[in-house]
Amino acid sequence: MSLKPKFLKPGDDIYSVDRSDVDHTNGTTFVYNPFRSLSIEKQRQRLPVFTVRNQLLFLVEKYRTTVVIGETGSGKSTQIPQYLREAGWAADGLIGIAQPRRVACTTLAERVAEECDVILGKEVGYSIRFDDCSSPGITQIKYMTEGILVREMMADPLLRQYCVIMLDEVHERTLYTDIVLGLMKKILRRRKDLRLIICSATVDADHLYNFFNYNTTKDKSKDTACVLSVQGRSHPVDIYYLEETTADYVKCSVETVMKIHHKEGPGDVLVFLTGVEEVDNCVSLLKEHAASLKKNEGSILVLPMYGALTNSDQLRVFQSSPLGVRKVVVATNIAETSITISGIVYVVDCGFVKLRWYNSNSHTDALVVVATSQASATQRAGRAGRIRSGKVYRLYPEKEFEKLNEITPPEMVRTNLSSPALNLMALGIENMLRFDFPSPPPAKHLIAALDELFALGAITEEGTLTQPLGQQMAEFPLLPQLAKMLLVSGDFGCTKEILSIVAMLQVQNVFTIPRGQESRARAIHRKFQVNEGDLITLLNVFTSYIKHGETKKWCMDKFLNHRALRRAAEIKGRMERLLVTFNIPVTSSEGGVDAVCRCITAGMFPNAAFLHHSGTYRTVRGNQTLHIHPSSVLYSETQQQWVLFHEVLHTSQMFMRDLTVIDPAWLLELAPHFYERRTLQDQ
Repeated sequence: MSLKPKFLKPGDDIYSVDRSDVDHTNGTTFVYNPFRSLSIEKQRQRLPVFTVRNQLLFLVEKYRTTVVIGETGSGKSTQIPQYLREAGWAADGLIGIAQPRRVACTTLAERVAEECDVILGKEVGYSIRFDDCSSPGITQIKYMTEGILVREMMADPLLRQYCVIMLDEVHERTLYTDIVLGLMKKILRRRKDLRLIICSATVDADHLYNFFNYNTTKDKSKDTACVLSVQGRSHPVDIYYLEETTADYVKCSVETVMKIHHKEGPGDVLVFLTGVEEVDNCVSLLKEHAASLKKNEGSILVLPMYGALTNSDQLRVFQSSPLGVRKVVVATNIAETSITISGIVYVVDCGFVKLRWYNSNSHTDALVVVATSQASATQRAGRAGRIRSGKVYRLYPEKEFEKLNEITPPEMVRTNLSSPALNLMALGIENMLRFDFPSPPPAKHLIAALDELFALGAITEEGTLTQPLGQQMAEFPLLPQLAKMLLVSGDFGCTKEILSIVAMLQVQNVFTIPRGQESRARAIHRKFQVNEGDLITLLNVFTSYIKHGETKKWCMDKFLNHRALRRAAEIKGRMERLLVTFNIPVTSSEGGVDAVCRCITAGMFPNAAFLHHSGTYRTVRGNQTLHIHPSSVLYSETQQQWVLFHEVLHTSQMFMRDLTVIDPAWLLELAPHFYERRTLQDQ
């Protein structure tokens, strides 16, 4: 390891910095900021994390693990990697920063590249699913998603090319957060020269300190972990509640925003909703209201914010609005902690969030809209006090806040574990029941995941990865079911079609239905629909999009989302190149639908449901009652006897989405380990 400068230990004096007018909005992500007239160096010095720069570098030098606790907006996500680079750590290897969300990776990397005065993709880069903007041998600071970091561990289990790994936004406790924490604990035991920095806004620091501290004696000088707190300063926030629970929080959100615009002073508004459909619906309603505003009532700029947006559309929310225009950002919980948007003074919190919950008995992984936790509500409220005193409007009674859970349950204990189980096996961890997770998952979830992987042909009876199928499935950044579809598509002669379908499943809201044109839009959409179900309909849409030159005008004429289709085309190209490296023949069924449906069955057979005599659908495994989602092309058609679903959404009922009509005989033929004729007859 190269010689690095010595730094002051905590408590030592450092030169003071005037922070009387610090803007706390400039932290995790900031493309626009009010200090833009200042030099980059002056802007950096105004961030809260700058006051602990020397102490941080001292602790990183001395301890293997440093836990940094600081509010979102303190600057830790952008500044700590630069401090490490300036201190000479990059001479020993890459400085890697793992983020839970893709949008944070791209925007953070762009900001840090700007501050370092380098070209994005050179000294500073990022790597997310289906998009790698880094240069091997040149990149020194690399932002990536946690899933990408796990995949890098597959190629190099000890991460030898890295000298420092920084895990950001750990308090979100995503599935891969817990996996990476467990894996890093194993790596640190083998690599004493590697340093780990864990950044969080709300997580229990003692828990992480104890998890990574290998010192079993009472001698504190032998500790291998430490905790550093970054003191931020936020302004007072007034919180308002509804007197009674609202029946429609999307409509109530719109009404609240308009009341803020008419009655409150200057300042931008941030609205929290649960999903893409709600965000788009709210944006449409607000734009209608904005169009009807009189000249003396000012104007509003309405912008959506969610992970599926293109990079350019995501960046729009960080830019300042024109003079005299109030910016209204309608977002999912991505804006809760992962990003910091300048200018927010008012927050409208619907009080709900969409989470995944797994039922190991029925093998269904459902998206469930549930009440937020108290910690989540506090994080959302904190968005309003970054630049001056703000106001938060919670769309539920105050007594309901006391009933909320204190924290959101970690994703590890509530979701399908087939993907992480496959990744851990690829890393040589075969006994996952003994793997050191920060929050151990339920044993029945692990057993269900292994059962599914075995049926997919990814693992052997001994619990090892099959060759080459299992190993190749682990290398695909997709759900195991979709990876299996792609890898066997050559056997069915429909690789191009399956590539298109899988790419379309990675984007959202392909169909658009503008207000006032509902009938016309649905009539045009029906021309793409087929009796075989939603996935073949998506295939028709994508095929037509390519056939007509991928033009925006054609999409507008057909009421289709051009951004989503363009993104799907990019993803398809990247997946096709990966398939070629596996020597999978890229063939086409030339319009044959049966081959495509059989290939879909080969991968998605665990998600089979049949029409029960009661008129509802039941899962074959677990006998879970399901309904067809109203957005499905099969919703108003004659009910089919057998279908496969891609996901389940739990709102008023359990709804199946992205359906494919199948022949039940295919289940016995393509998944003999998962289904038996005797079981089908008993149903």
